[in-house]
Amino acid sequence: MANTAQSKKRARQNERRAAVNKSRRSRIRTFLRKVEEAISSGDKKAASVALTTVQPELMRGVTKGIFHKNTVARKMSRLSARVKKIA
Repeated sequence: MANTAQSKKRARQNERRAAVNKSRRSRIRTFLRKVEEAISSGDKKAASVALTTVQPELMRGVTKGIFHKNTVARKMSRLSARVKKIA
């Protein structure tokens, strides 16, 4: 339990940050789900459009400290390879 004024303030800040990060993570997962759905439906045009919309969101997640840059690079690489594979 926080005792000092500083630690109480940090606890409040951490709660707010966690809420913001949770909403950002959820938003990014929604964009990723749209790409997955387009890939599974076999629609290459929709998948490539969804992929181009998810790229800046993922990069924003990196700059905001939600994801590690290598994790996002791996996700983007795998997604783009799967979109490219659609006939």
